[in-house]
Amino acid sequence: MTGRAPLLEIAANSVASALAAQDGGAGRIELCASLGEGGLTPSYATIAIARERLLIPLYVLIRPRAGDFLYSDIELETMRRDIEACARIGCDGIVIGALDADGNVALGACRELIHAARGLGVTFHRAFDLARDPALALEDIIALGCGRVLTSGQRASAAEGAALIKTLVGHAGNRIVVMPGAGIDATNVVALRDATGATEFHASARRALASAMRYRPGRLAEMRGGEMRSDREEIRRIVQALSVRR
Repeated sequence: MTGRAPLLEIAANSVASALAAQDGGAGRIELCASLGEGGLTPSYATIAIARERLLIPLYVLIRPRAGDFLYSDIELETMRRDIEACARIGCDGIVIGALDADGNVALGACRELIHAARGLGVTFHRAFDLARDPALALEDIIALGCGRVLTSGQRASAAEGAALIKTLVGHAGNRIVVMPGAGIDATNVVALRDATGATEFHASARRALASAMRYRPGRLAEMRGGEMRSDREEIRRIVQALSVRR
């Protein structure tokens, strides 16, 4: 994937976050909910409003619950219906991932989900980071026809997993985009780019906003905080860092 201009994808947890990411210079949105749980599928209305207002590509995370990536038939049906809704709305792509009980890519389940996407772009998410054999998983994801795979190199952060990410980028060649994600910010994205050879990067760049409530009772502190939102200025800093040539 050499010669490509770097692209920053932002995991946006709301329409407001998605618009802030676009204003900050992000090249693509992964729209999701519940980032504190690793991300879940957002509501239909959130997807529809984001599609109406965004000018950059919109991918939607398809994940019905937190936890592992071994899904029941009912969960797969839920995911198929969410994907069909994304296709009807006019989203640019979906973000999926499923494993079998032995830690391999669940090829049958993924094929069903991709078929439901009706030609939308497909990213395989960080279910990859729980795969038993990353080299085999990469080949399976390529065979499925996914456009990219999001990974932290099977470590807690992309910086820690940089060595594996570099290997994956080399193995992928021009067949698929390997996109590092997890813990990426303006202070480490250039080093990660140089260490891995990756050209697309994934971050949330969130910060806590203070609540605008004037009435702030002392009880139930977990319900009194402000929202977490993607930070336009941090996104701008990451984009600017990536714009500097090697």
